[in-house]
Parts: sequence; C-alpha cells; structure tokens
Amino acid sequence: MKNVKKEHFPTKICPVCNRSFSWRKKWEKDWEQVKYCSEKCKKNKP
Repeated sequence: MKNVKKEHFPTKICPVCNRSFSWRKKWEKDWEQVKYCSEKCKKNKP
C-alpha cells in the first residue's frame, strides 16, 4: 500500500453502524478479517 493516496484505499461498511471505513496500516496483515470500524462497534454487535 505504499505510495497510494487515501482516496484509493479499500473501504468496507461496518455492519453495526453502517458507516464506511478505510484500510489502515494496523490492519495491513488481516484486512480480510476486519469487520467492524471500531472497538465500540465490535462490542455492540448483535
């Protein structure tokens, strides 16, 4: 993901809050498994 502008990062939709969130460096190794945009949403999942 080096030299990629922010607007070209992959995005996903959070199933809890229905907001889109973008790829982050901390998720680099497990982006495929990321489902929630934040810890708050992860704790409030149905």
